[in-house]
Parts: sequence; structure tokens; C-alpha cells
Amino acid sequence: MFLFKNLFPKPLSTQLTVTSNNGFHLRPVAQFASLAKSFSCHITATFKDRTVDTKGVNTLLSLSLERGDTFTLIAKGKKADEALEKLQLLFETLMHDDKEIKQIERTAYRYQGSILEGEIISQGIAIASTYTYHTQEVQHKSTIQFEEALHASVRELDILYTKQKEDENAGIYLAQKELLASLGDTCQTLAEFEQRIEEESKKLLGTKLDSKRSDYQDILQRVKKHLGLEVNVTFPDRPFILLCNDLLPSEIDTLLDTKVAGVILKETSVNSHTAILLRASGICSLVANTQSLVENETIILDTHSGVVVQDPSSDDIQKAKERLEKDTTHKELSAKKRFESATTQKGKHIKVFANVTDINTAKEAKENGAEGIGLLRSEFLFKDVKPSLEKQHKDYKEIFDIFDDITVRTLDVGGDKNLPYIQIDSEDNPFLGIRGVRLFKTHPELLEEQLHAIFLAADNKPIKIMFPMVSSVEEFIQTKSFAQDVAKKYQLDISNLLFGIMIEVPSVLFLLESFNDVVDFYSIGTNDLTQYLFAIERTHSVLKADELSPAVFSAIETILNKATKPVSICGELAGNKDAIPKLLNLGIETLSVAHKCIAQTKEEIRNV
Repeated sequence: MFLFKNLFPKPLSTQLTVTSNNGFHLRPVAQFASLAKSFSCHITATFKDRTVDTKGVNTLLSLSLERGDTFTLIAKGKKADEALEKLQLLFETLMHDDKEIKQIERTAYRYQGSILEGEIISQGIAIASTYTYHTQEVQHKSTIQFEEALHASVRELDILYTKQKEDENAGIYLAQKELLASLGDTCQTLAEFEQRIEEESKKLLGTKLDSKRSDYQDILQRVKKHLGLEVNVTFPDRPFILLCNDLLPSEIDTLLDTKVAGVILKETSVNSHTAILLRASGICSLVANTQSLVENETIILDTHSGVVVQDPSSDDIQKAKERLEKDTTHKELSAKKRFESATTQKGKHIKVFANVTDINTAKEAKENGAEGIGLLRSEFLFKDVKPSLEKQHKDYKEIFDIFDDITVRTLDVGGDKNLPYIQIDSEDNPFLGIRGVRLFKTHPELLEEQLHAIFLAADNKPIKIMFPMVSSVEEFIQTKSFAQDVAKKYQLDISNLLFGIMIEVPSVLFLLESFNDVVDFYSIGTNDLTQYLFAIERTHSVLKADELSPAVFSAIETILNKATKPVSICGELAGNKDAIPKLLNLGIETLSVAHKCIAQTKEEIRNV
């Protein structure tokens, strides 16, 4: 009997209730399914006589769970009890942290023209001619197969997510990646994949998750592009207000390079991923029935009031222009202030640098008022195909030309960051394995070429080169010697360069007196330092370390007290408004934050 029970264990179950006003939508579902997949036991969810596999994002989404709905989670097999416990804990965390999109308060309006009301996505005002969204699918020659296109698309979304981890909207890319992987696993051809997309999209019709159907179309379009089926979109070379049933989340970036003045969408919601990204981009936008609007019609889009004004009178146009001028003046004043120094109320100047990934984010950082680059994440220049020496040289040179004060982190992959052409043996705990500076031993040719490119691009500029994941003084000395040997090999003068380390590994805290003798600077990577202080992997789906813990600030205080070389912070803590006063009181004088957080961080500093 005992053997029989072990062979056929009794299923375990628990009930979970959706408490978020947004329902159990794509982003939390993706995290939930990702954790479920980490267990070998069979896990299902039952709601209204329907039972689905929780390891599939699309199957879990198909339950269309809304606020107040209660479903039963059932686990059977090895570690079923542990699976239920962790999934329940994650679910409760997701429900608690899921922010409701608050309805934007409308301002009163007085227009003489015909009024069309809608839901506000992003506030602003636009006066322009309408333009209807047109697309054309063009077939290019492609040699890759469906499976390759699928993997390339998953990899692409993974890069986007990792690249924008500090951005609150990064979860959109993680959700799409999990959705794509879930659907793609069951398909062998593009035709099968398209059929699955259509079937699963239909299940969301008329539900609260209806707007998430655009994510299905987005991942389909991404795969098609890798197969040579590219969607071409043309936009007028004049200011325009875009009319469209809906946009795909990935299409928002395309709009940023046009003269779009505003967007009116017919078939979406203010909670859709498209709407979230429109808000983040600052594009004036509205959800409204566009049926009565025609091409090349001059209208007023007033999303402060949530209205479209057709056939506007001269007085209407004048009112809109005055409001537009007011908005523009406010933006210009904010932009101007971004370039002012960040000085505390006691008169101490704090340097605010940017964490960047490429030439585009470097330019944005400059425009947002960054005083330099505190962390150039060079791994994002290494994409699906290994860049040549010439390509690396060009990319570094373009970035180095923007700022005078720049810190480059050498290739930092491993853990949660991987590259397809770097072979690292599978490890049970990759965060404790081959990553960061340890690549100098396992992949010396790759690091030699990177350093060669950095040295060439520096061209007598005092660039700082920073080694990640250093854990001992000997490791730093050996790595710096490696860099010096590269310079000697190619007969390059690097006397203008400084070499330092990221403080991420706790062992460094006990060796600072010795490090002071050999390094030129320090930068505290609080993300990894917190991870290793609490022994909690920072990508763990359930366990979360408290970055505001007294232990973290105590570690930083120890570093500042013992270090005799310049110290900065480049982790996410540097941009945390609750942490900034504490960091400045400890004596930090340089913060490096996400390029979008420069103005906000400077304002926080001015209030300390």
C-alpha cells in the first residue's frame, strides 16, 4: 500500500482569488507560469469547470480571470507541496504589487466645433491633420527556418527585457517572451503558429483581457520578420494625428522617429501594453471611435479634456494653441532644469551620471542632463552576432565622443545574461559561476578584442575601465596585467586610462585596505551586492531581498569609510528616491542612474 501511494500520490490543491483591479493579466501570468515551469510536478488551474495547464502562458490567460474570481490550483507529483506554497506566495505578491491604471482627471473644455469624447491614454494637445495607419507586408529572401526564427525572436525579447530591467515597463517584454515560448513549443511551421495565434486570440475576445490580443499579433509579426516577412509602414513628412484601430506594442518605437503629434486608437484600452508604452513615450493619445474621422481632416486632439474637436472654429484653434504653448513652455523649463547641477540644500554638488547601453541611450542621457556615463553596459553591444573589432571600435568611439567622463564595464555576461556565441557550461547556480571578470580566464580572446577596441576608441581620452565581479586583489591585478599586455601587444599607450572595480562581491568589503593600493576607483553595484549579502538570487520569482535594508546601507558605509579612492554607486539603489537622502548623508558624491531618471534624481537631490 505504501508503494502504491508513492507511485500515485494524492493531488494537493489551494484556492487563489484575484484581488487586482487589472485582473490576472499577461505580465503577472507570465511570471506565474515561469515559476510553475521550474517544478517537474503536474500543475493545473481550474475555474468554472475548465482546467488548464499553468505552465502555459496562453492556457492560463484563456481563463480570463478578473477581480473577484477564485480558481483552484492543483499540483500532483514530486515537490507538489513546495510548488503550491511558492506559487501561492508569488500570486499574493503579484496581486499586491499590480498597480491599477488610475483614470486621468479631465479638465473642463469649451469648444465650438463638433466634439467626440474618449478615454485618455496620455495627456497633451495636438493640432494637425489626420492620417490613417497603412501597412504593407513585403517578402524578403530568408534562409532561416521557422524554429530558428522562433528562437531568434525569444532571444530578441529577452535582450529587450534585460536591457530595460530598470524601466517599470520592462515586464511587457518578459511577458511577450514567455507567451511566445509557450505558443511556439507546440508549432513546427509558421502556418501552425499563425493558427495557434488566431485560436488563442479569439479566446480573449470580449473579456477584460481583450486588449492583450495585440501582444499575440506582436509576437507573430516579430517571428515573421525573422522569416523575411516585413511589415512596411509609411508616415507623412509633416505633423499628423494617427488614426488606427490599434497599434502593436513594438510599433511605438517606430512612431518616435516620425512627426506624430498625437494618436487616436479605436480598439484598445487604457490598460493595454500599447497604451502603457504610449504613456511612457509621452505621445498625446486617446481611445475613441474614429469612424467619423476622415483622412487629412484638421482636428484638435485635447487629451487634457479627453476630446477630439472636429471642424474647429478659429477660436477653438486659438485656445488649443495657447494650451499647446503652455505645455511646450513647461516642458522646456523642465528640460532646462535638467541641465542644472544637482546641489543639496547645504550647497553640496552631487554628480549625476547615467547607466547606458548603446549610442541611443547615451544621446538620451545627454539630452536628459547627465554629467557623464557612470556605467556603460558593454554587453549590450554584443548582440546575437559577435561584433567585429571594427564595429566595437566604431560603437565605443561614438559613445566616447558624447561625454568627457565615462566608465566602461568590461563584458559582463553569465548568471541571467547570456550570449548565443559564448559557450558556458550549464551550471546549477550560474550566479555563483562563470560571469563577469571570470570570463578573462574562460574567454580571453573575446576580452582581448574588446579591450583592444576600447583602447583604440579612447584615443588619449581619460576613460575609466571597470571590471565586474572582482572578488580578490589578486584577481584585479591579474586582469589589469592582462589589459596592459593587450596594450603592449598592439603598441598602444594607455597611460590615460584608469582601472577600477565594481563592488558586488561581499569579500571586497574585507579587503578594501589592500584594494586601495591597486585600484583607481570603485563603483558599487548594489543589485548584485544586495543579492550576495542576502543569498537571494535577484531574478528569483518569489524571494526578494530588501535593497533598503539597514544591512545594505551598513555595507555602503563600510566601503565609504575604508576606501581612499573615489566611490560611486551605479546600481538601482542610486535612483531610489527613498534611498537618496541616506546615501548622501553617508557621503556618496556620485550617483549613476537609468538615463530616464536623471531629472527626477537631480530634483530629489535638491530637496536633501
